[in-house]
Amino acid sequence: MKRDAMLADGSQNGIGLKTAVPLQSSPFYSKHMSEIARGGRPLKYMEAFNKQAFKLCLLGAVDQELADFFEVSEWTINRWKKEFPRFSQSLKRGKKMADADVAYKLYQRAIGFSHGDTDIKVIRNKIVKTRLVKHYPPDTVAAIFWLKNRSTNNWRDKSHVEIDYNKLSDEQLTFIVDELKQSANEHPGRHQ
Repeated sequence: MKRDAMLADGSQNGIGLKTAVPLQSSPFYSKHMSEIARGGRPLKYMEAFNKQAFKLCLLGAVDQELADFFEVSEWTINRWKKEFPRFSQSLKRGKKMADADVAYKLYQRAIGFSHGDTDIKVIRNKIVKTRLVKHYPPDTVAAIFWLKNRSTNNWRDKSHVEIDYNKLSDEQLTFIVDELKQSANEHPGRHQ
């Protein structure tokens, strides 16, 4: 915002028309300078934000999305978390509940599940409702995802092997070096 293009009512014209007055002489400037002197811009926070933030977190909102919703910066959201404990608790509670719900649904997909349903058909011009149970088999991808995140030591893709080269004989070291050279020749660019 151009400081010399501020209108007397606090709005800006963006192009510095002659209707603009110097910022220092506008009533908007003096009102907000007192706020800045107290330590910054006026707070936009309101107690009602706690409930809104909780609901947004239930929907999976992250801090940047909260900032966009409340029309502030992500830095301001982080400041509100520190200055307003109820706001911070609302965020934590909403995020925990959303994460728990998703974890439960992922777990159900991993092990398979069933639920009641109603089949609706029209037979001989009459609506016929039939209660039934739908079965969903276990989902292999969901099971793998669950296990990799819950039991990483047993289900990771790569295993880590440590070798104490000090305990190897000269022949074993020579063999390892020869194998590495051969692999490098067969697959150039792989071992860089």
